Amino acid sequence: MKILLTGVTGYIGKRLLIQLLEDGHQIVCSVRDKNRFGLKLFKEKIDQIEVIENDFLDEKTLANIPKDIDAAYYLIHSMSSSEGDFEEKEKISAENFRSALEKTAVKQVIFLTGIINEEKLSKHLQSRKNVEGALQSSVYSLTSLRAGIIVGSGSASFEIIRDLVEKLPVMITPKWLNTKCQPIAIRNVMQFLVGVLGKEFTYNQNYDIAGTNVLTYKEMLLQYAEIRGLKRHIFIVPVMTPKLSSYWLYFVTSTSYFLAINLVDSMKIDVVAKKNNLAEKLNIHLFSYEEAIRQAFDKIKQNDVLSSWFDSFTNQFHSRKVWQYLEVPEEGCFKDIRQEKVDDEERALDRVFSIGGKTGWYYADFLWRIRGFLDKLFGGVGLRRGRRNMSTLEAGDSVDFWRVLYANREEKRLLLFAEMKLPGEAWLEFKIKNGILYQEATFRPLGLSGRLYWYSVLPFHGLIFNGMLKKLAGK
Repeated sequence: MKILLTGVTGYIGKRLLIQLLEDGHQIVCSVRDKNRFGLKLFKEKIDQIEVIENDFLDEKTLANIPKDIDAAYYLIHSMSSSEGDFEEKEKISAENFRSALEKTAVKQVIFLTGIINEEKLSKHLQSRKNVEGALQSSVYSLTSLRAGIIVGSGSASFEIIRDLVEKLPVMITPKWLNTKCQPIAIRNVMQFLVGVLGKEFTYNQNYDIAGTNVLTYKEMLLQYAEIRGLKRHIFIVPVMTPKLSSYWLYFVTSTSYFLAINLVDSMKIDVVAKKNNLAEKLNIHLFSYEEAIRQAFDKIKQNDVLSSWFDSFTNQFHSRKVWQYLEVPEEGCFKDIRQEKVDDEERALDRVFSIGGKTGWYYADFLWRIRGFLDKLFGGVGLRRGRRNMSTLEAGDSVDFWRVLYANREEKRLLLFAEMKLPGEAWLEFKIKNGILYQEATFRPLGLSGRLYWYSVLPFHGLIFNGMLKKLAGK
């Protein structure tokens, strides 16, 4: 089949692409920016991939969608958007998608959404319901898969649970922890997404998909703690407001503030699946919550996390057209340039490409943590995102509060762009040439506040950057 795949750089889309390629399909990958899509993982299947640029909020960019596609996956959402009304954006995106697809030969559109069985829905779930309605068409058949919390290595839900339980022996929590939900393993989600493809009995149908357990959020946290061998105590108080709950999630976990707001809003509503026989018809074995957690840790232990929710760009970050920053500017910038001789280029390169996350920043990590806390305080991403893989990097990956713009081991070069809150723009570049490791920090200030910021942190640069460079060089 020839399949249009949207959301291909996201948590679900990246995994689904791998599976569809393995099954022998021709995939048209719809991305907002081709620079964001790395082909390294798919070099053996490159003849099965076509990459096109589309922005479904801009109807003019959709003319290049091939007319001969057989099926399409709609995996687009704006839940973490901080710009304007995400409900309106999701509706416009869905309507533009439908209009564009109605001009093709597509027979089936598959939409992954949320369980929406309650009469009173959160803004996020109501928006998902509206999108499902907007995608319905008399020209093609829509198959909607409605999932609850998705549990897997790198999923937002799993990482939030992990952050809370691993860091907090005692939790004072809001009353929504008594809300019921029915989590599903990422492996089951993939099986459903692939399984319904081309199955005519699923045309113009919607199905709730979920695992075997109905649990409260409190039970999910405690069961995670039991699996990890941790003793945890959770006390629920009725006085914590949604706004306070959002701040609590934001500061304790790696989630963004806008995602935290929408998560808390949704977590007040029971998300339990209606029974259906789709799993039996597709011969899918449903996993329990415990099995999903254990599977996630198997991937983490193997350093084999295929995708992570925090590698996805927010609309705000994407709108900055970040790839324009691939060329590090020279004019109007402050620079801190250092170099150090290395005895073993490969070992130094290994250290460079392992920077951040659990490895840390090699020198004065406590100062990096303070900077991460300050970033969180001012609404930034902080250090808690870490990184998806401990040893490899590709363009678009997040590394704490940096974003990878360029990563090439053959060229021995890594370029990072700051995603932290700054009065300006910042780059951090590492490259090795002729046995010398070059480290260059560039800052382009915005107005007087940017210049004051640079001079205020200048005393720390000598300490941090010099110490980091020596460690990276193996000194």
